[in-house]
Amino acid sequence: MSADESRYVRLHVELVLEVADSERLTSVARQRVDADELMPDAERLAARDAVAGEPAEAVAYLVEPAALIGDLPGVELVHASWSSEPTEADGEPSADPDADWYR
Repeated sequence: MSADESRYVRLHVELVLEVADSERLTSVARQRVDADELMPDAERLAARDAVAGEPAEAVAYLVEPAALIGDLPGVELVHASWSSEPTEADGEPSADPDADWYR
């Protein structure tokens, strides 16, 4: 690798999901929260309320960003972060002037 090549790559992925069965989504998200042995009880209660109150929160608890890269040869995951939010049916993101990658 030359001095001009970066060892780090930022990957931006945007998905728009349609929630066809919010009760099922909530149920599975609650199961995931309940199965997390490392989550403190107070945090678990807050997480259960969050996933019940908003499908986007339930999706955030179920998504595994590291699964996107799987066993990609020659790379190691250094950092992952994600969020979810309600959007319109067309899935068009609002322009974010602070996001260089959006341009």
